[in-house]
Formats: sequence, structure tokens, C-alpha cells
Amino acid sequence: MDSPTPPVGDRPPGDAHTYRMPLARLRLTPEASHGPLDGAWWPRCDALELELPALVGSLDPGRGTVTRVTVGAAAWPDAPLTVSAPDHVIEVVLSDATAKEHAITLDCGTLGRWELLVVPPDEPAGTAERLLTAAADPWNPLSAQRTLAHVEDGFGRDGAGEQHGP
Repeated sequence: MDSPTPPVGDRPPGDAHTYRMPLARLRLTPEASHGPLDGAWWPRCDALELELPALVGSLDPGRGTVTRVTVGAAAWPDAPLTVSAPDHVIEVVLSDATAKEHAITLDCGTLGRWELLVVPPDEPAGTAERLLTAAADPWNPLSAQRTLAHVEDGFGRDGAGEQHGP
């Protein structure tokens, strides 16, 4: 008697039991960056092993294969020391440096690196959009930490550009 469903290893790629993270919420500087940041990434959660493959898959393969990332230990408390990505493994370096608290550095071997602001996953959409835009500005002279502080201090939570409250 034939089975109505194929064995687990024989499932087609579009099978309903296959889960893949959505595309990364990412904004990169157009062309060359003149500041310390190459853009920003807004992960959906703080599980680096889930989020990193989608981020790496969204980057231009012409910039090389991401072999190592450096992230803030405080922002990614449960980060593993390696993350599997399609066709390779990525080394994860945890940093205690304050400058890395809201940043990720993606090393692409000898071809270069990306420095991205990491927008906190629980950031309201309006604030996250302003952070993505500010970090992707090729003339933004601010670090990840300072960009985050500047955008959050410069706008009320309603995005009107005015501070609210006392």
C-alpha cells in the first residue's frame, strides 16, 4: 500500500512543514559609505541563530561570504558561538564593548566588512524606520550607539519631531 505523504527526507521544497525566516529588514547605504555605518538591520527577535542566516542571505554576494560576526553580548545574551548559514558556518564573536551594544560587524574575509546598526527588535515601527533611514545615510557621521540615541532623543514616539512629556 502506498503512503499518501512522502517520507520526511523526500518532502518537496515548498512543503507546508518547511519554515524559513522572512527576509531581513535591512537598509544599506547606497554605494560607498562615508561614515562609520554601512546601514541598519532590524531583527524580529533576539535569537541570533534564527535571524543571522536571513541577514546574510540578504547581502550582496559580490561582497564575499560572511565568515564571522561580532555582536554585543548584552544585546544577544544567548548567542551561540557559531551559526549555520546556507553552505557555510559563521563564527560569532561576543563583545563586551559598549560600542557593540547596538551594532553588528559582518566580516567577509579579505573582501571587507559591513558595520550595521542593530535596531532593537521591540522598537516601535516609526522609530525603527527613522533608525534604518539615518543609519543608511552615507553621510551619517555617527556610530551605531550615537545614531540610536540621536534618533530616539530627537523624536517623540509619535514621530512628530517634538519631545513629549516633562
